[in-house]
Amino acid sequence: MRNTVPTLNEQLSQLKVIPVIAIENADDAVPLGKALVENGMNCAEVTYRTACASQAIRNMREAFPDMLIGAGTILTPEQVDDAIDSGVDFIVSPGFNPKVVQYCLDKNIPIIPGVNSPSLVEQAMEMGLKTVKFFPAEPSGGIPMLKALTAVYPVSFMPTGGVSLSNVDQYLAIPAVLACGGTWMLPPKMIAAGQWEEIGRLVKEAVAHVA
Repeated sequence: MRNTVPTLNEQLSQLKVIPVIAIENADDAVPLGKALVENGMNCAEVTYRTACASQAIRNMREAFPDMLIGAGTILTPEQVDDAIDSGVDFIVSPGFNPKVVQYCLDKNIPIIPGVNSPSLVEQAMEMGLKTVKFFPAEPSGGIPMLKALTAVYPVSFMPTGGVSLSNVDQYLAIPAVLACGGTWMLPPKMIAAGQWEEIGRLVKEAVAHVA
């Protein structure tokens, strides 16, 4: 039997929750990655909201070569190049920037751009994308808005922004939702304080909740 590598969509749908992380200190990347991996969440979206994002990704990639790592909050082609050089598997952007999307397509790196309206979904589809991020999910209308979009468009969604333990089940119940991006299991204060055991507990709780 031939072994096949799971597609990004298949991996996301298996994971169900993608932890979205803003790392202020690159030295925290490995212990944070350890807390994720050892508690059943073998993935991370490291956002480019901090100056050390690329180094954090490099550290995480070196320590966990099989981890699914994305670069989030990507706004420019230069950041795409930096993220690829750092070892990411996919790119996530907060909005739909055709220039950045085309650059990723040309580089053959998967991109999940943010959309929150019919027009933006159609623009993404026009460029051949089949997976988009619904962002910011809750401020953009939450479950009702997403259901309205999924009723019309044959694409998959990754809701992010306001998703929590209290509503993640409702999002994941929508057939077109592959996974949800979330930050609730990774409180910034806990990361800064190095509370890895407590973070691990929250991660384990999230994994068990969506299992």
